[in-house]
Amino acid sequence: MKNRLLLYLTSFFCGMSVMAVELSVSKLLAPYFGTSQIIWTVIIGLIMISMSIGNVLGGRSADKHNSMNRLYVIIWAAALWIAVIPFIGKYVIVGIMGLLALFFPTNLLITGSVISCLVLFSIPLIGLGMVSPYLVKIGVTDTNTDTTGKTVGKIYAMNTIGSIIGTFIPTFVTIPFVGTSKTFLIFAMVLNLICLTYFILIKSKVFRVSISAVIIFALILLPISNSYAFWTDCVVEDESVYNYLQVTEDENAVYLSTNVAFGVQSVYKKDNKLSGFYYDYALMAPQFIKDFDANKKLDLLILGNGTGTYAKQSKKYYPNTSTDAVEIDSKIIELSKKYFNLKDDEANIYETDGRTFLSDKKCGMYDVIMVDAYHDITVPFHMATQEFFTEVSKHLKPGGVIILNINMKSKGDNPINQYLTQTVKSVMNKVYTCDLTNSTNVLLFASNDNNMLSNFEDNINKFESDNPLSNVASYVYDKLQEVTKTELIFTDDVAPVDILGQSLLNDIVKDELQNFKDMVDFENKGFDGIFELLK
Repeated sequence: MKNRLLLYLTSFFCGMSVMAVELSVSKLLAPYFGTSQIIWTVIIGLIMISMSIGNVLGGRSADKHNSMNRLYVIIWAAALWIAVIPFIGKYVIVGIMGLLALFFPTNLLITGSVISCLVLFSIPLIGLGMVSPYLVKIGVTDTNTDTTGKTVGKIYAMNTIGSIIGTFIPTFVTIPFVGTSKTFLIFAMVLNLICLTYFILIKSKVFRVSISAVIIFALILLPISNSYAFWTDCVVEDESVYNYLQVTEDENAVYLSTNVAFGVQSVYKKDNKLSGFYYDYALMAPQFIKDFDANKKLDLLILGNGTGTYAKQSKKYYPNTSTDAVEIDSKIIELSKKYFNLKDDEANIYETDGRTFLSDKKCGMYDVIMVDAYHDITVPFHMATQEFFTEVSKHLKPGGVIILNINMKSKGDNPINQYLTQTVKSVMNKVYTCDLTNSTNVLLFASNDNNMLSNFEDNINKFESDNPLSNVASYVYDKLQEVTKTELIFTDDVAPVDILGQSLLNDIVKDELQNFKDMVDFENKGFDGIFELLK
């Protein structure tokens, strides 16, 4: 009876640990590769392949050896491997990315995520995949043939129940409160303890397994560096249910990034002047409204507030702005007040999903609606479709303006931007884009007022010469391009944003790598490099 109970517990905790590792893998990879559906597909696919290989190997080994000792040694080895991941994982990933960038830059992100998963996680998950066949073999051998089906059913049921619990605990408990690194350690400890229980029962290997349990437990209690960006200093580095969060600071500004490698999602300028980022140009949105005046009341909605850069700037340059700001991540809201000086009179913050807010009774009518929910290639598809923009347009006052920040631009063909802009055009009468030089950002302005461009021209012509927005206005006016096509449209039914975004991000990475190589070649060649570049 004790042996059978141990089998059930082993099945339960191994199932729990597999799912916990899978979810922790996604968090470990997210700062480097993002959280698109493609990356999730890579993770789930490779984990299932590893588990399947483990099932086959486990079945063969169980038939050959039928040894509980061998089973628990395998689980113990998997536990030790998982415990090491927090200390080597980020270095392995960065090393893989560096080698691929030098020698195989094509499809860098997909290839990098696949190799990272194989190197870091395939071995322990193959080991855990061997557990179920072993447990079934041992359970069937040790039970009466009349109850074989019942025993096997309980083993699989316990594994499934463990998997369910292992899905919720990392997402809602361990990762948000103690981080990804310690989540790996906690579940390595769980596996270690189930092995220790077995070895105590048979009075073998107790000392060695006990030592590993004590070491893992100590590591859980001790403070360890969770820094993914180990090459830079961070004011804050944290994780939430939705994001990896990194706050950095220099003498001029404070920055929020949700990607360790590149990109800034929010910035707070300490002198309270223009940021130098896309937010400055986004301030032009109200100028497309007929007879707009900076002193008039402006009702603004921001879907994807971040830490409030656009809300703060709108309040500064349009003092009578009343802003409703939607942000789904509670930790980003906390950071906005603690490090980015976002004040209550600058934004009424709602912690919810942007599209959900639009259907809420709290959502009113607005002069300007800013959609800023796209982080690199991580585009929430439900906020990029024809149905979504139709809902947005319903909350615009007559003559109101939608502004969209598209943070995806490369030197080559860019279908995702074409889809996004044409999807908006399928809903709104007039759509213009503004391509920001030396930036991956493209801004989109849209209105149902057919005269929005002439409105813009009339309003900015009223600017005084000392108006800090006058140069910004001139830049935007010169860069505006009208969108007229409606051939490529995202819908709630078909919106392949992840595939298009992944392809685009590969192009962006290749562009950046080429720029870096050009710079290195230039520095190495000296004056000869100058003449080559001039050619």
